[in-house]
Amino acid sequence: MKSFQFEHQTGFYSGKVRDVYSISNNYLVMFASNRISAFDVILPRPIPFKGQVLNQIAAYMLHATRDICPNWLISTPAPHVSIGKKCQPFRIEMVVRGNLTGHAWRTYAAGKRILCGAHMPEGMKENDYFPSPIITPSTKAEEGHDEDISPAEIIKKGLATEAEWKTLCHYALQIFARGKEIAAKQGLILVDTKYEFGKIGDEIVLMDEIHTPDSSRYFYADGFEERQSTGERQKQLSKEFVREWLIEHNFMGKEGQTVPEMSDAWIQTISNRYIELYEKIIGEKFVPVELSDEETEKLIVLELGKLNL
Repeated sequence: MKSFQFEHQTGFYSGKVRDVYSISNNYLVMFASNRISAFDVILPRPIPFKGQVLNQIAAYMLHATRDICPNWLISTPAPHVSIGKKCQPFRIEMVVRGNLTGHAWRTYAAGKRILCGAHMPEGMKENDYFPSPIITPSTKAEEGHDEDISPAEIIKKGLATEAEWKTLCHYALQIFARGKEIAAKQGLILVDTKYEFGKIGDEIVLMDEIHTPDSSRYFYADGFEERQSTGERQKQLSKEFVREWLIEHNFMGKEGQTVPEMSDAWIQTISNRYIELYEKIIGEKFVPVELSDEETEKLIVLELGKLNL
């Protein structure tokens, strides 16, 4: 992806998936690239239209939850680009879990009943619903893996005050409930997800993407109970299928391991799956848009011109 230079630009950051430009230290221009990562490694080939899929799902979900919590998004001048307010981030990921799945299940299967300070009841099976959603926060690592942390540790380390933590929990659970409502209308179950929050002055603001297949796990509602009763694997919508393919090819991001070759056909399969995810989650036909760098830049500059820079 081309590097841009915008008027009033004060910073640039390239992450695993996103390229982020700071404008006047008050705004961000965020590009959702077609890069794909797994096991904290950027895979060698981009996935057509993945950035557009993620950006458009995130924008849809941010608009759909704006009445619950203020968020960073101002506009989406291009299908893969968002412009929003720059926040001072909390160094915490708010992981909300409605079902005993993934990391929570692995912890539970190892005999533990407390995860990040949250209690998990006895007698549960993998993918069962918790009596009510739990929050299992993690630290937002600058490099490497995020680490589990309890609310007591968050407050002790000064990552959030007690009052801020209560507000973060309230927002996270309310947004998760809204996400579950939206998913249910599409015949889906929002299983677990993560949220990031920041502050603008004294106001707590929802940041980044929400309820996308990169940040969330969805199950198909149809047949869920039957699959639970028979012990069958649940049908899910997420990028888990990419991780599973990598594991099958002996790659989990460990030292000495090599990313398996990704054929054109496999790249196209991943792209098709992301488009399928979009259409299932949003309930609308995906319309792929290809813009040149020049066209993208023009649309961004036009939008930045509306801001008080």
